[in-house]
Amino acid sequence: MRALLFLGLLLAGQASAVEVLATVKPLQLIANAITQGGKPAGLLLPPGTSPHDYALKPSDLRRIKNADLVVWTGPELERFLEPLLAQRSSSLALMASLPHEHEHEHEHEHEDHHAHGHHDNDKIVIAQQEDDDHHGHDHGSRDPHIWLDPHNALQIARLITARLSELDPANLDRYQQNLTQFESKLSEADLRVETRLAPARNKGYFVFHDAYGYWEEHYNIPSLGHFTISPERAPGAQTVAGIHQALQQSSAECVFAEPQFRPAVVNAVVRGTQARVAELDPLAGDIGEGPEGYFHFMLKMADDMAACLLNER
Repeated sequence: MRALLFLGLLLAGQASAVEVLATVKPLQLIANAITQGGKPAGLLLPPGTSPHDYALKPSDLRRIKNADLVVWTGPELERFLEPLLAQRSSSLALMASLPHEHEHEHEHEHEDHHAHGHHDNDKIVIAQQEDDDHHGHDHGSRDPHIWLDPHNALQIARLITARLSELDPANLDRYQQNLTQFESKLSEADLRVETRLAPARNKGYFVFHDAYGYWEEHYNIPSLGHFTISPERAPGAQTVAGIHQALQQSSAECVFAEPQFRPAVVNAVVRGTQARVAELDPLAGDIGEGPEGYFHFMLKMADDMAACLLNER
């Protein structure tokens, strides 16, 4: 009888657990740091897929409907979710919730890198105008890869904590404790990333798509340029030719592709040059979903970048 009562209480607790659903893996990792000790957040987009070209399935619609809180970046990245989530009170659109001041600083700095050069005045200007004029910018005026800046990650954790505390006040203390722990561990991970990247700061590199502005600015390690603004858009011939010329001049150590997008053009453009090809994954596809996953993600990004730039592998 006592065992049945315990089972009933356990099932009741599971039934009342807050259902959190994150759209992309990095947001899930941050959410899981806050839900630690309770039910982990679910993930809408499977690892290996990209929010840039994702199509919702009927099972996705059911999961969104059943979630108490859907954490998404916003229509700047997950445009396919806007009709479902824009007016939904149970959603948390992070782009609309984060302060804009840092973003404006990021935009200015990012433009400054492209205009004035990589490490003072030696930046190679790659013609991106052909892409911009014909297609516009799918990301809009703000970079949606907000989780690549630890400052933003902390703000995201605070926003999730606040919403969970409203939805589940009985566990408010646990959420607050988890947030405090997240902030402390984030500072440690940030310092470790800074140390790992420091020797690679003067090394040139290109990235496949324009996703790393926050990372580049925060750690003061700007790229020489990118193949394309948005990964579903093929880079123009002028852009590819400019990158190939830069690589022939030995201006770059590495070209970073992504596991979700490794087009043949990346391998073609490095052919006949000394540049190495490696991968960066801004979507944390192969990172475990545990409460420390975001820190593992940061450190892996830093290690993958430094290993290529410093020719360690």
